[in-house]
Amino acid sequence: MQKKERILGVIPARLASTRLPRKVLREIAGEPMLAWVYRAARSCSRLDELLIATDSDEVMEFAHSRSFPAIFTPADCASGSDRVHAVAQSIPADIYVNIQGDEPMLRPEHLEALLQPMTRPEVEVATISTPCPPERIEDPNTVKVVTAADGRALYFSRAAIPFDRDRSGTVAYQKHLGLYAYRKSALHRFPTLPSRRLEQAEKLEQLRFLENGISIYVTSQPYDTIGVDTEEDLRAAEPFLLQRRPS
Repeated sequence: MQKKERILGVIPARLASTRLPRKVLREIAGEPMLAWVYRAARSCSRLDELLIATDSDEVMEFAHSRSFPAIFTPADCASGSDRVHAVAQSIPADIYVNIQGDEPMLRPEHLEALLQPMTRPEVEVATISTPCPPERIEDPNTVKVVTAADGRALYFSRAAIPFDRDRSGTVAYQKHLGLYAYRKSALHRFPTLPSRRLEQAEKLEQLRFLENGISIYVTSQPYDTIGVDTEEDLRAAEPFLLQRRPS
């Protein structure tokens, strides 16, 4: 009988965001954004453990005030993947899940879809996508992904890919949602991989895996989110979260 793999969910929560300072603790629909993310992730039964990873005393104090498990990670972690890697140095698991702290519209269904490909032992890294709203196709802040027939990612880009040369209007664009699942071996390799020209050009950390020969498998699911990077994003997400508040 195959041993059950241990799955650890990690919410990287850096307070010093440049575009929206202190965003993980900004109030949205009456609650700090981090609380929305933690509760949604905790509702996913596939996670054996869930914790917040931060370099901020203020975030740590907030986590303790809500009895959310949290751990300090180095301030110089360059990305969410680096912060999850830092957690993996002291907390063992077979699969690590990177759950961005600025996704207050997260649902447990996102994590269920994310973990679906990880049932195949050959899959080292997984992520998810959703149909891209037409008004976001040309938006460079919305990352698009194209995949092979088996779900393997061919490329991620801020550009509108694939290019609809004949202007048919029938291209099914997919928006990438920044949630990741990594096997322990792939996560441990991440900091040692060179950052190459595509990652540097697009400023997309997931391209480091592709450029170094590590496949990422993508599951498409129907639930879009609003990743909060600006005041406008904060206001746009609030009406959706108000509907989720307990009556």
